[in-house]
Amino acid sequence: MKKIGLLLMVAIMTFSCLFGTLAFAQEYTIGLSFPSLSFAWFAFLEQAVKDKAAQLGVNVISLEANNEVSKQISIIEDMIIKKVNGVLLVPIEVEAVVPGVEALNKANIPVVTVDRRLKEGVPVQVLAHVGADNYTGGKKAAEFIVAELKKKYGEPKGTIIELYGTPGAGPAIDRSAGFQDVMKQYPNITVKTQTANFRRDDGMKVMEDFIMSTPEIDAVFGANDEMILGALEALQASAKFNVQEVITIGFDALTDALKSISDGILDATIEQYPGKQAATGFEILYNFVKDGKTPENPVVLIEPAVITKDNLDQAEKSF
Repeated sequence: MKKIGLLLMVAIMTFSCLFGTLAFAQEYTIGLSFPSLSFAWFAFLEQAVKDKAAQLGVNVISLEANNEVSKQISIIEDMIIKKVNGVLLVPIEVEAVVPGVEALNKANIPVVTVDRRLKEGVPVQVLAHVGADNYTGGKKAAEFIVAELKKKYGEPKGTIIELYGTPGAGPAIDRSAGFQDVMKQYPNITVKTQTANFRRDDGMKVMEDFIMSTPEIDAVFGANDEMILGALEALQASAKFNVQEVITIGFDALTDALKSISDGILDATIEQYPGKQAATGFEILYNFVKDGKTPENPVVLIEPAVITKDNLDQAEKSF
């Protein structure tokens, strides 16, 4: 009887401890602000944040900004009024959203940026930034195309279309910089660049214009999967080019892109592990809010990977 009573007491104490920890965690509310749910990548990121929050027992206020900077700043101001304990922020633009971050700083609300990093030198403070190494991702996309051109022609040559992301967005800037730095090494490669705003419809329309105006297209790089999927639609509808003969690579490893790779249409995509980005950023913010713990490194860059038909199982998402 004494043994049973002791075990019961231990069980009660353990439950009380767990309940107390959970109740303590649920006192915290974290705000999540991101550009738009019309981008599948952000929908995946939002779910990853919610999964991590549920695991830690933290409340989340999640609001999209319909890709409008003014709306994102208004959302941030509303979160300040609601007295959230911290904000996980995916900036629409690297500089335009700075007033919102300034307001968070004045309210002493810590902020961690995910995916898109604020422009260096702006007069605001963030606890940390977690994102993919977009510059390296752009380089890897370029290196993939160069390798495929060598297989096709014996040397890197030809005309490449680069579908650029939203002007002013950090990933668009960094991915293009990495891509262009590789391509500059090959004088027989011509790169034609046009923004398609990270949108599938724009990717299709811009690609249609290139199909009409460009005699030869050897490869297409879409700085996100939405744009490359739109470009593929244009190529498939074209009587001028055979989509199977054009080297194509996207960025994000979205479900639709992975399926297209599996179907033998898209050649490759760059995986940037959004779930890992979201979980890491959220955990940094939670540890600071709960225990005042600052991250060892204020910048955490996750190295992206090239996903082809040969290594689809390495993608974070499935299809």
